[in-house]
Amino acid sequence: IWWLDPELTYGSAKPFVFTQGHSVCNRSFFPCFDTPAVKCTYSAVVKAPSGVQVLMSATQSTYVEEEGVYRFHMEHPVPAYLVALVAGDLQPADIGPRSRVWAEPCLLPTATSKLSGAVEQWLSAAERLYGPYLWGRYDIVFLPPSFPIVAMENPCLTFIISSILESDEFLVIDVIHEVAHSWFGNAVTNATWEEMWLSEGLATYAQRRITFTCLETAFRLDALHRQMKLLGEDSPVSKLQVKLEPGVNPSHLMNLFTYEKGYCFVYYLSQLCGDPQRFDDFLRAYVEKYKFTSVVAQDLLDSFLAFFPELKEQSVDCRAGLEFERWLNATGPPLAEPDLSQGSSLTRPVEALFQLWTAEPLEQAAASASAIDISKWRTFQTALFLDRLLDGSPLPQDVVMSLSKCYSSLLDSMNAEIRIRWLQIVVRNDYYPDLHRVRRFLESQQTSGRLCPRPVVKPGAESWGLTAGRALWGRLSSLRPKGHWIPRPVPWQGPCRPSLLGRGGEDVGAGGAAADSEPGLLLGDEAPSSAISLRDVNVSA
Repeated sequence: IWWLDPELTYGSAKPFVFTQGHSVCNRSFFPCFDTPAVKCTYSAVVKAPSGVQVLMSATQSTYVEEEGVYRFHMEHPVPAYLVALVAGDLQPADIGPRSRVWAEPCLLPTATSKLSGAVEQWLSAAERLYGPYLWGRYDIVFLPPSFPIVAMENPCLTFIISSILESDEFLVIDVIHEVAHSWFGNAVTNATWEEMWLSEGLATYAQRRITFTCLETAFRLDALHRQMKLLGEDSPVSKLQVKLEPGVNPSHLMNLFTYEKGYCFVYYLSQLCGDPQRFDDFLRAYVEKYKFTSVVAQDLLDSFLAFFPELKEQSVDCRAGLEFERWLNATGPPLAEPDLSQGSSLTRPVEALFQLWTAEPLEQAAASASAIDISKWRTFQTALFLDRLLDGSPLPQDVVMSLSKCYSSLLDSMNAEIRIRWLQIVVRNDYYPDLHRVRRFLESQQTSGRLCPRPVVKPGAESWGLTAGRALWGRLSSLRPKGHWIPRPVPWQGPCRPSLLGRGGEDVGAGGAAADSEPGLLLGDEAPSSAISLRDVNVSA
């Protein structure tokens, strides 16, 4: 339960409180069986001061103004982690026949203009694919910047961080992903946290059936392979069926494999049946059979083979190299990936521009590169280009200088998803002339739980050394500590241990296990030589 002072909100008018239950945090909210295997209905009574709006992930709600009492009821069984509460200076605006947005007054016009009419289109598209929407209303509440993840699929009331409003493309993809969770994750839930891909992989597949873009898929799979390179192909966290050791927070097992490797397996199943629409029919029957229950992977795969008996006769589950068991329990990258060649018209320019910047001689290459106007690119194209540059860092100083001259001012005007990538290039390459931009970004994002300072500073901490690192960290520490405790600065102790951030922003350490020491700090020889940062896994919960 996170209590925020007024200055931690956008409007700075009233205190704010919200809960985040995923994966096993709601045991600190109310007594419960804090496992996705157990589902139940719930009712709640909440008393709040006048002028404070209270919302919960419930199908029914009433308010008695004289008493200041809200009453909520969720009529369908849900796991404990999907019980959510938010209260603060929130105002509503209808954006469709069964949807409204809730936001602080200063954000409401922007949120309304960006989503009006769109959510109903996405809900209707999902219903055509997977059956009726089961939860009545689909409302969205925009939370202050200290919300630590991008979004959370609480039934009836999706939580989403307000900073995502800066980027239309990320906003659309993230909201559609949460819409898809209404069927996969909320209605049919993974019974164990060791099989989170049953929610996230299926929701990602459904999201891309509602609105598929090769560019977004290529962007995510590119991040998956980057994570694979950093972890190693034998990393146990790259399995779809991850072994949950005692004492490990299940959220620490959430990573891109949960989403993108899970998506690739679901996509492979759809290809086996030869017709995406027939696979949609299967998923619709799967939801109808298991709605409001929790399942394991074998339930999904048995249902798949029962729905397609001809595939069972062909023993598709045992095809050499593509066995279902291998999909679930082998480490490493996906056994098969979708063909994204149809999106090459958008990815080719990204690769071409990156190659120009790494070509010789620099003067000629820079002249050719500067003729390409990236201001007309899609957000995912620009992000992918900057990811490529960061992968290639450290770059020669003359290249970084030319990059800064060509792009720095332009990127300053773009959204935070772009700026955080460019500033990590600045840090990774020791480019001091743009240090003031890093400082300005840290100051603007000091309350953000998702775009928090550590992912910007940590990638370059080893190369900058103690003096420069301590100076920058000291600058950050001198800022007024407005943010939630998670992103607040910790004392500088030397080179930083790189974090591996899960899709929801959880710090899982270099090997996927929970960190036992102060977040993000190791000393001397303990610090690994490679780094992974927020840009690798910045996608929604």
